Amino acid sequence: MNDWQSKSPLEWKMYVNKMVKVVAVEKHEYEGWVLTVDPISASIILATYLENEKVSISVVLGPAVQKVEILKEGDDEMKQRLSSIFAPEESKAYSPEELEEKKNCLKTWLETNHIPVTEQGESGRTLCVAGVLTIDPPYGPEECSSSNEIILSRVQGLIQGYLEKQQ
Repeated sequence: MNDWQSKSPLEWKMYVNKMVKVVAVEKHEYEGWVLTVDPISASIILATYLENEKVSISVVLGPAVQKVEILKEGDDEMKQRLSSIFAPEESKAYSPEELEEKKNCLKTWLETNHIPVTEQGESGRTLCVAGVLTIDPPYGPEECSSSNEIILSRVQGLIQGYLEKQQ
């Protein structure tokens, strides 16, 4: 067990959201922003921003880590960029008006295609399809839930197609 692996999770947490240089076995060096450190394996997950705003993710396995050097502290903007790397596009904040419009458009489209749909809940935010499937805000395929996997799969496919035509 190396020095890096013997650190505690609280010590590893001090490296999160910081630009680091990791020296690994066989003189391999990695630079990037620390997204997280796996508390079981001590592996470091690094994010590197490429010139076209794409992100490259690297994993340096814990047993290979020999030295970690902090190069730069992350500011609030960088912390926000790092935290949004794995956030789905749909997690963007929608105003109540936007959600209402999305719900009404989807409901109208489902009704036009002869799919029975009602509004559920106190505020009517949840759509219910044929009494066996619910769609929660922001009304995408991922927000569908049903115990019937066949219906779930088909309705998710329909909603995906609907959203692709909207764009």
